[in-house]
Amino acid sequence: IGQEHTGTVKNIKDYGAFVDLGGIDGFLHIGEISWNRIKHPKDALSEQQQINVKILKIDKEKNRISLGMKQLQQDPWQLAEDRYATGSTVSGKVTRTTDFGAFIELEPGLEGLIHISELDHRRVKRVTEVLTTGQETSAKVLEVDPNRKRISLSIKALIEKPEAAETPAEEQPSYERKRKGPLLGGNADESAGGGSGGLFGNPKDYK
Repeated sequence: IGQEHTGTVKNIKDYGAFVDLGGIDGFLHIGEISWNRIKHPKDALSEQQQINVKILKIDKEKNRISLGMKQLQQDPWQLAEDRYATGSTVSGKVTRTTDFGAFIELEPGLEGLIHISELDHRRVKRVTEVLTTGQETSAKVLEVDPNRKRISLSIKALIEKPEAAETPAEEQPSYERKRKGPLLGGNADESAGGGSGGLFGNPKDYK
C-alpha cells in the first residue's frame, strides 16, 4: 500500500477503469482519477493508455486492489486557505447550478459555492435568474474550510446595498391612539356607541 506502479488501462466502465499492473488487475475508481470533477472515466483515460497509479488498498479476501491517480498530484485544497483569503475577490466559471446555489470552479479540482441568498440583495427565486452554467463571474470569499473542502462565495458582497425607502412619519398614522375632537357632531367614543351623540344623533330621539 502506498507504492507507485505503472500500468495499462485495460477496460473502462462508467464508474472507473481496470488497470493491468503486469499479471494482476487493479481498479481505479472514477473519484480517484483526478482532483477535477469528471463525468466519465473516458474524459481522462483511454484503453491501452500507460498510466502511473498508487496502490490505495489491497483486499486479499475479495482479491481486489484499489488504485489512485490523483494521489500522485498535490491536493489543491491543501493550499486553498493561502490562495483564497477571506475577503478577497476571485473569478471563476460556473460549473453547475442547483436549487440552493451555483458552484464556481476557481482552479482545476477546486470549487466554491455561491448560495442562492448570496447572489443579490433582492430575493432570487431561481439561481438561473443570475447565473448560468459556463458563465464567468467574480465573487467575494466569505469562508474557506479545507477540512470540509468548502469555499463560501458571495456576489452580493460585491454589490452596493440599495438604500431602503424611508416613509415620512406623518404617512404612518397610529391607529391605536384615540382621535380627539368632534366627529360629525360627536367624538370618537360616541360614534362607536359609547355616548349619547355621534353619527346617528341621540338614541333618545328615536323613542
